[in-house]
Amino acid sequence: MDAELKNLQIDRTKRRSAEPSKWATRWIIAGVTILLLLGGWRFAAEKFNPAPVVEVQRVKSMGAGSAPQGIILNATGYIVAAHKIEVAAKVIGRVKWIGVDKGDRVREGEVLVRLEDDEYQAQLMQAKGQMTSLQAKLAEATNGSRPEEIAQAQANVNTAQSDLDNARVTLDRAQRLLKDGVVAQQVVDDAQARYDNALHRVNSLQKAYELVKLGPRKEQIDSLRGQVDQARGAVNYAETNLANTIIRAPVSGTILERAVEKGEFVTTSFVGDRGAKGYVVSLADLNDLQVELDIAQNDFAKLHALQHGAVTTDAFPDRKYDGFIKEISPEANRQKATVQIKVKITQPDTYLRPEMNASVAFAAEEKNADKSASAADSAAKPVVIVPAAALRDGAVFVLLDGKALRRAVKTGATSTQGVRVEQGLVGGEDLIINPPPGLKDGDKVRQKAATL
Repeated sequence: MDAELKNLQIDRTKRRSAEPSKWATRWIIAGVTILLLLGGWRFAAEKFNPAPVVEVQRVKSMGAGSAPQGIILNATGYIVAAHKIEVAAKVIGRVKWIGVDKGDRVREGEVLVRLEDDEYQAQLMQAKGQMTSLQAKLAEATNGSRPEEIAQAQANVNTAQSDLDNARVTLDRAQRLLKDGVVAQQVVDDAQARYDNALHRVNSLQKAYELVKLGPRKEQIDSLRGQVDQARGAVNYAETNLANTIIRAPVSGTILERAVEKGEFVTTSFVGDRGAKGYVVSLADLNDLQVELDIAQNDFAKLHALQHGAVTTDAFPDRKYDGFIKEISPEANRQKATVQIKVKITQPDTYLRPEMNASVAFAAEEKNADKSASAADSAAKPVVIVPAAALRDGAVFVLLDGKALRRAVKTGATSTQGVRVEQGLVGGEDLIINPPPGLKDGDKVRQKAATL
């Protein structure tokens, strides 16, 4: 019993031994000291580091016409293909095969549709046979009579001449017998008739013999040549019809609509949705897009040919495209009191689609600008707009490899978007905004933030 009570007593000597050791205390103190030293080093680096923190913005370039000096007119319209083509068939027939679908890109000359061609092949064969027959007749006429034909004609003349000689002898005998009173007058008349017939037959065969030797007349040969040319034209026409059963792409572009299916009948004129189709596909070059705008007559005087504007779409409002006025309608719309213009998009991409809603912001141009410059030259020259806060004494600072590099620039007009830089920047540089006072070329800096 006493032993059990001793086990229940608390051993105060063991409690003292559970306290932390001296080595553990030293490790804790060392860790705290290291953290304090690191914090102090960071504070000192930030306080005494000479590299200032700067704000950086990426420089963007755009077409010359896209750098507005102030928006003078905003207009809305639709994107259209500059040249939309409805590819129709030149011959009628049933669709045998169609090899494209909506959205497919095709090259010029690529086969789009094949029509059934059995009938056209038969017509071609018939035309070739007719031409072969006429060519043979022409060759016969051109070559003239064969020697055998001439010999036959000569033999016919000789035979007729023999009959004539016999008829003459018979006539002479009958005339002598008539004088002697042996025969009647009727016998002499019959002999005279036979002689006359034999004489006419000799004359006829003699002329035929001469014609055989001369051959066909020149007019007859010319007539045959004309018939051969006509037959050759019929062959060419049949070949063209047969070739037209294969419908090819007239230009390179994108298929916008597939109007027929296999087995449908295609005609050369539009009948209706349920009848024969007048065209098989429609296509357009989506690298040649325009924005079609109706400009109120009150605002029309603000615009002119080749004037640039910034094009945006409702689908992708953050994407802007450069454009210029390519076409101005020669007449106004009386009912709408508008004038239609078309703005060509200089560099369209795959985001743009025909029939999209689009807006064009037309900008005022510099008064001294050369308006006679071509749209291609204007679009080719890059234009850079920078914030006015980035300029200092005719130069800007560009961040490169942690250093501020000074670049002298030539500036132009100032707009709401910023200052136009004519020379010194090409776009894509990291520009330092609000450079710190005393910043020099080559000084180290630290980037605070970059606006892409």
